[in-house]
Order: sequence, then structure tokens, then C-alpha cells
Amino acid sequence: MKFSKAKTDFLEYLEIEQNRSQKTIQNYDHYLTRLLDFAGDDISISDITPELVRKWRLWLNRLGTNVSDELGKSTQNYHLIALRGFLKFCAKRDIPALTPDKIELARTKRKQVTFLNEEELSRLFAQPDINKEVGLRDRAILELLFSSGLRVSELVGLDRDHVNLKRREFMVRGKGQKDRPIFISPAAADWVNDYLGERQDNAAPLFIRYSGRKSVDNSGDYQRLTARSIQRLVAQYALLAGITKHVSPHTLRHSFATDLLMNGADLRSVQAMLGHSNIATTQIYTHVTDPHLKDVHERFHSNTVD
Repeated sequence: MKFSKAKTDFLEYLEIEQNRSQKTIQNYDHYLTRLLDFAGDDISISDITPELVRKWRLWLNRLGTNVSDELGKSTQNYHLIALRGFLKFCAKRDIPALTPDKIELARTKRKQVTFLNEEELSRLFAQPDINKEVGLRDRAILELLFSSGLRVSELVGLDRDHVNLKRREFMVRGKGQKDRPIFISPAAADWVNDYLGERQDNAAPLFIRYSGRKSVDNSGDYQRLTARSIQRLVAQYALLAGITKHVSPHTLRHSFATDLLMNGADLRSVQAMLGHSNIATTQIYTHVTDPHLKDVHERFHSNTVD
């Protein structure tokens, strides 16, 4: 079977049987198309050999982007993960192919987690002009990101009727189409409520745009704020707050997890609240748990011998 035909079947399988998001399907299509780009022609599945994969990996390692002279190791691994998923699909369909366990991912350095301390968070939250509706919106966004641990993609998808401000909890569908409960603080609920109280529209999105060509649709309703817009406003307020480190919506998600762990939450609970499918992903927060080991050592280990 030709690779391009099997790739189409695989992408349809991801959509229909695996219920993967359109973004995931687009990414897998992009990564697997690069294998065709490398081969220079439509290859057969039987042509995907360990030697071909080795040469493709070398090609990817030397492939530049519009912002860098090379692809990052993590991005290269995404290509390999897509290929492994494709090969697993072939095995399920009894299509002769290279076994997925022959595809070994490159080792990557674990990124250092950036988070904000209490004083930095206070300065950040103080930046929006809450005398204006757009400022109220931005304050509500900042408070909600830190209080909930939401991904920015999850936040922009919220509608008014998704969020129960009285119970201060709601469900969100995250990565892998998995639902999880979200809990928010009284302060975050109050800021969101204050912002909605100033709104004069009936638009469904929780957070809307107030400027730009796409702020209003054909029916006159305000448009949903985009993830890119939220990334820009978070970075702008961090700059105004005099915070020199790079700050993004994900920094507030890291700060949420860090705050939970520093106040005694266990790693499994934080994993559930962040929506991580694997505990290993949550273990990037060992920068928080490691200092506790020193406390345990000092409290329970005898430093003297009678």
C-alpha cells in the first residue's frame, strides 16, 4: 500500500474512531507529509525501514524554520510520535509495516519551569485599568488563569453559560478531548462577575474582543478573544509590572501548580487539576517538591549519634 493512501486512512481514523481534535489531525498530517517531502516521491509502507527513518531523522535535524536554523529536538520528536502512531494504526489493520517500537525518540532537556511569586502576581494583577470595561476583562482573565490552571486554548473556548460563578466550578474539555473539573477562587469569580456585569451585549463568548477588524461578526455580535491576543496582553501587563522574566498564559498555569504544591497539595491531585494524562508531565514541578525533602531531612533525621 502507498504511504499517502494509508496516511489519509490514518487521519480519518484519528478523527472518527479516536475523536482527536482537528488541530491534532492537522499536526499529524503536517509531520507525516514531511516524510513524503524527504522521500521525494510517494513511497510504499514497506519502504519505511529503520535506515529510511535514520536518514529522515538526520534530514529533520538539519531542517531549518523561518525563525531558526534548525528544528528543536521536541519538534523532531513530534514527527516521530506521529510516525509511531501511524505504524500502530498499520499494525491494527494488519498492514505489513515497521514495528512502532523501532522508533526511538531523541533525548531532550527538561525545560525549567517559570512561575511568578506572590509579589509578582500582585504587581501583574494591578496593571489593568479596571475603570474601563476592557481593563475589567483583562483583570478577570489574569485572575481566572491563575486561579484555575486553565490552558489558554481552554480559556478562549469558554462561553458565559459554561462557568458557574456561584458554585465556582465548571467542566472543561482539554487535550485529548478529556473533560476535567475546574475550580476557581472567590476573587476570580468576583472579577469575572464584575466584568460580565459591565457587558451590554448578549454575545455567548465569556471573553470578547473590543478592537480590530474581527471584533464584530456579521450579526453584530462581538467575537471571541483569541489565544494570541491573550498571550500579548499577558506579556504586556508583565512588562508594565516590571517583571523581567518571560511571562505567558502558561506561566500563570505553572504558577497555579506551584502554589498548590507549596501549600501541601499532592502531585496526583495537581495532575488531575492540570489535566495531565501522565504523572511524568506533572513531575516538571520537582523544583517545588525538592525543597520539601530538605525540610523532611532536617525534621526527622538525627544529626548526632549517642
